[in-house]
Amino acid sequence: MEVISQVEKELLAQGGSMIPFLEKEWEENFNPIVQKRIEDLVHLLQFVLLEDRLSQWKNKGGTDLMEGLWLICTYQYPDLEFNTIKSAMEQIYYEVWLDMKPDMLPLEQVKLVMNNVLFNKLKFSANTKNFHSPANSMISQVLESKKGNPISLCCIYMMVAQKLKLPVYGVNLPTLFILTYKSDDTQFYISPFHKGLIFTKEDIDNYLLQLNLAPIDLYYQPCNNIDIVARVLRNLIVSFEKLSEMERVDDVKKMLHFLTGEKY
Repeated sequence: MEVISQVEKELLAQGGSMIPFLEKEWEENFNPIVQKRIEDLVHLLQFVLLEDRLSQWKNKGGTDLMEGLWLICTYQYPDLEFNTIKSAMEQIYYEVWLDMKPDMLPLEQVKLVMNNVLFNKLKFSANTKNFHSPANSMISQVLESKKGNPISLCCIYMMVAQKLKLPVYGVNLPTLFILTYKSDDTQFYISPFHKGLIFTKEDIDNYLLQLNLAPIDLYYQPCNNIDIVARVLRNLIVSFEKLSEMERVDDVKKMLHFLTGEKY
């Protein structure tokens, strides 16, 4: 056992480059005990690689939200290519761009174009039947099924809007992630989870009143991409807890701590 442990340490020291070798070894080895140890090693190597990529993304300021969401997907789907998500998003952007007119007012841009294309034409919708599924936190799965939770639908909506140069940003409202359209002279709020429902600051005031929460600035103003990815990770923790997949819960808690320093 001591020799095996030493070999495993040496393999781990080699990093992600050892994953193809280990996968080939797994295919050629029919001993279930050895296969399980190989699986554990591959998972650990992939997790270390994911942490390294998250670190690089964070150190760059988390400027590319799509990259951050892709990194979360690679926890469950390590072979997923970034370009798979990028291509799907480009297609959605193109569908919306076709209907966007330069002289439209902000409400027209949102109601007549963004909402119409995403929710009527492309049929994106809230996954209310399986709200706590881990798939709702995986942007690749949401793009495929067109069903998601509040934050995944918001992310898709926001990334398309921003590519169209619309001032649409995420807002960390308690229990419901939403968007705000915020320019120098206009601000209103959008809930993609409710098919692009538009509401006002007064509506948020009433919402917070019902939750007995103070109306702090955080609940009205844009948050950054690191905040968004952290909230996706918190949702994923809840999803895995409900499935009693505690090893995955621990992994995602490590990712959250690694990204924010937060102890969940």
